[in-house]
Amino acid sequence: MDHRAVEQAERINSSNSPVLQYCGGSLSPEMQPPKLLWVKENLPDTWSMVFRWMDLSDWLSYRATDEDTRSLCTIVCKWNYLGHAHMSQYNEKDSRNMEACGWDDDFWEEIGLRDLVDGHHAKIGRSVAFPGHPLGSGLTPEAAKEMGLVAGIPVGISLIDAHAGGVGVMESIPVQGSDSKEFDKETILHRMALVCGTSTCHMAVSRDKLFIPGVWGPFWSAMVPEYWLTEGGQSATGALLDHLIQNHVASPHLSNCAASQNVSVFDILNKLLESLMVDLKSPFLAALTEDIHVLPDFHGNRSPISDPKAKGVIHGLTLDTSEQELAILYLATVQAIAYGTRHIVEHCNSHGHKISTLLASGGLSKNSLFIQEHADITGCPIILPRERESVLLGAAILGAVAARKYSTLQEAMKALNAAGQVIYPSTNSKVKVYHDAKYRIFRELYEQQLSHRSIMAQALS
Repeated sequence: MDHRAVEQAERINSSNSPVLQYCGGSLSPEMQPPKLLWVKENLPDTWSMVFRWMDLSDWLSYRATDEDTRSLCTIVCKWNYLGHAHMSQYNEKDSRNMEACGWDDDFWEEIGLRDLVDGHHAKIGRSVAFPGHPLGSGLTPEAAKEMGLVAGIPVGISLIDAHAGGVGVMESIPVQGSDSKEFDKETILHRMALVCGTSTCHMAVSRDKLFIPGVWGPFWSAMVPEYWLTEGGQSATGALLDHLIQNHVASPHLSNCAASQNVSVFDILNKLLESLMVDLKSPFLAALTEDIHVLPDFHGNRSPISDPKAKGVIHGLTLDTSEQELAILYLATVQAIAYGTRHIVEHCNSHGHKISTLLASGGLSKNSLFIQEHADITGCPIILPRERESVLLGAAILGAVAARKYSTLQEAMKALNAAGQVIYPSTNSKVKVYHDAKYRIFRELYEQQLSHRSIMAQALS
């Protein structure tokens, strides 16, 4: 959620480097090159002292093993490394520690970070490996002592947390129902994994590289080996719900009620909405928000508009400060987040994907209202994993592959991914008509914002 480097990202995007086509056509301020440029320009003393720049996942691997080999996931998805430079190496025995040949030196020089190329890219990664490959000699004696483990335990090359969640769910097969058909090689191409937490990542894979404006990727082998990854996202989802709830005057009382009942505030609000539907004689729960519309871009739009300057909008406020009003605002915000997911799915499908099923994990996936609204609004069934902590399962899969329990990441995914409940869209045709209308307003809210931005820019020019 660090957006300090917006200005640096804009400068980098003006370079029109060929590298940019592999991240949706433009760099987000959430990616590492603009962040690195920000540090160089604003913290020169720190910049001059740095020995290595690392993503969190690679840092943890380094701390565990003393081996500085970067994950193909982290440097492809966040550092503009061109992973497809290693296409011919996936099945080679020496793919464990590959020389980092996917850096575009012209790109780093053009954006003002030529010094990162020095020493064969020593500061940002001289060697890379596929996720799950065993790193070095495993856990060092020092790290083992710190964690109360045994030295030499295999350590798998890492994944970014959301991508570990994708590995933890992408091959989940429902036990019953129409989605329980035998999993074949095509099934994974019709799926999108949603890892829903503070922010939400939307990840889909394809056999061919698909260039989608405003959506990160295509990233080769960045999540599922030998597939191209498309990565959409929303910068603030759980964080947005927390922000709106905690800053409402009714929040303290709701929090006390939740604590006294040992449930979450979301549980209290969901029950309140059920009561409101009855009391107000609403035809269905979603219709409670007919007069309030939310654009959830309170922290910019990551996908598919790729506008870090986008702002949030709440349309339809009154002087009401009751718990009931907060419940309806909460529902409208959940719906807005789901409209954002629908926008991403439609945008990806219009550029070559064939997404028809969602797999949800992360903290927000435990909220039944959040999941049902996503199913109703996208029109997609949503598979929930049996292991709800799918990010941890994905990380465990990496360890299992590193320990040679399984020969490949895909084999481990097939063995350890398991589906739980499947949530289907409402069969009420009126619910679809309602959401189609609200989705139209959702899209208009951003268009109106662009118009307002232009009007004010002219006034100040």
